[in-house]
Amino acid sequence: MKSQIAREYRLKFPDMPTLTLARVVYKENVAAFKDVDDARTSLRYIEGKAGARNKKYLKDKSLIMEQARPYNPYKLPESDETKYEPYIIKGSKVLGILSDVHVPYHSIEALTVALDEFKRQGVDTVLINGDFLDFHTLSRFLKDPRKKSFAHELESANQLLDIICQMFGKVVFKLGNHDERYEHYMMQKARELLGVKEFELSYLLKAHDRKMDVVADKRIIKANKLNIIHGHEYPSVFSPVNIARGLYMKAKVCAIQGHNHQSSSHTETDMNGEITTTWSMGCLSELHPAYMPLNRWNHGAAVVHLDSDGITFHVDNFRIRKGKRI
Repeated sequence: MKSQIAREYRLKFPDMPTLTLARVVYKENVAAFKDVDDARTSLRYIEGKAGARNKKYLKDKSLIMEQARPYNPYKLPESDETKYEPYIIKGSKVLGILSDVHVPYHSIEALTVALDEFKRQGVDTVLINGDFLDFHTLSRFLKDPRKKSFAHELESANQLLDIICQMFGKVVFKLGNHDERYEHYMMQKARELLGVKEFELSYLLKAHDRKMDVVADKRIIKANKLNIIHGHEYPSVFSPVNIARGLYMKAKVCAIQGHNHQSSSHTETDMNGEITTTWSMGCLSELHPAYMPLNRWNHGAAVVHLDSDGITFHVDNFRIRKGKRI
């Protein structure tokens, strides 16, 4: 049974390092394996790495993989290297992007305009592009005890997610730096609960029940040839002119980000006539918080129309002011 489980996981995750996969296998099948080493041993058997002498202990030889695992002639130690691969938006024709909602400090007026605009333009997939929650009480910065509690933030976030999912069906949830505060807090205050399903943010937000994909680890999201990031993926975006130009100086490809709460765009044409445009988006949260009441923020959202060729796209990066799209 253990070998069968190992084979199923290896087929599902063909490129994952053996030790990393062993941790996943053990975590999800604690009744079948004694520990991570036991799961790793089973994986090595079906990968054909256990040695010819030990193959006799595997009763069903058909479980051994037909193709060998990645070539390692020098017997280098196994690596926990993580592959940084983008998340691909699939099956969408019109993508709506909401960024920096910061529940429970969201702007009801601005969110209403954004959702109305999504309906008007026929959005079929909504990307929540980071900082959906604020997690003020979990911040490493000075906390105001009068602010809303962690439980209240979760309740409000789930109420808002219910509305968005009912309106548009398909939702992709990308973690921003504020959303990551939850896991950082767990690492510092409750390490023993890390990895426990019921304490994962995706579980608290009912991602599985909502069929909502959660994109973590600062992964890039791609919609045709448009690259989408929250904005905290780069250590800093230098913006002497505007945020979009700073993004261009870093990315050098067509891209859009949130994070800085400012709408802007920047376009450059190279010597071959290729046009590259970058955008930064406005937020959907309060514009004058106590920690920074004077700023250059604005409300805004974006709609991306995706052509069926899988390459071209059109970005409508709109601003919102006083309850109207401008």
